[in-house]
Amino acid sequence: MQPVRAVRLGPKSIAALALTSATGVVAFGWPLLADRTSGLAHSQDAPWLFAALLPLLLAVAVATVSETGLDAKAVAMLGVLAAAGAALRPLGAGTAGLEPMFFLMVLSGRVLGPGFGFVLGAVSMFAGALLTGGVGPWMPFQMLTMGWVSMGAGLLPGPGTVRGRRELLLLSVYGAVSALLYGLIMNLQGWPYIAGLGSGVSFVPGDPLQENLARYGAYVLATSLGWDVPRALLTVLLTLTLGGTVLRALRRATRRAAFDASPVFEPSGQERDQRSERDQPPSQAEEPVKE
Repeated sequence: MQPVRAVRLGPKSIAALALTSATGVVAFGWPLLADRTSGLAHSQDAPWLFAALLPLLLAVAVATVSETGLDAKAVAMLGVLAAAGAALRPLGAGTAGLEPMFFLMVLSGRVLGPGFGFVLGAVSMFAGALLTGGVGPWMPFQMLTMGWVSMGAGLLPGPGTVRGRRELLLLSVYGAVSALLYGLIMNLQGWPYIAGLGSGVSFVPGDPLQENLARYGAYVLATSLGWDVPRALLTVLLTLTLGGTVLRALRRATRRAAFDASPVFEPSGQERDQRSERDQPPSQAEEPVKE
């Protein structure tokens, strides 16, 4: 059975997502990509410039996707799931990295597709930041990364054939990997301008790539791995225990919403009667008398 997609990605929305993702890669990876002789490597303003640019690109991507595919039913679905994701975020914020919203973002992206998934991940993280007071220059990076997590779930193979236990195993593996990668990527956002770290873990502008990579690996091990692993384990646990129920509920909701259905306008009874009268041939009594 063909999966139902709440958002059909067109050329414009694909181009907007590709542009936003490419800019996000540069925004995250500029410390490792900048050459020693470039002004970017030694600029203290680079992280802030990217933090200012990303919200604009995210807005363009979300607006483009909504223009090409979000109807009233999809907007309603987006609002419900984004509110649920935002409500789940405070449950694990500040507690050893336990974030149950990853589980919902992965399953929603799987059922509703990559376009809907990207918008849902970004909007959920934005709403969660407002709810928890976590608004800052890091928020656009969180929105982009969560958008990638949910979009990637919609790009997994076999949405119409892999079901049951195999699908839950696939989603649990993806959820664990994405939860670890989320922490790995988000660390790049703050690492370059965190002062006071030891020389073995600090970013050194313009140093060779392999040396900064070694420092970054040490930084991740020292600061965030204890948060990333519990996040991954919780995502696997929730997917294997509750995933089947949530997937069935989401698929039932998408079938009832009938996102793929096209509206058909039928004439009313009075219009049908008038049309049938016009189509009838004239009767013999109405025919002119020949002389």
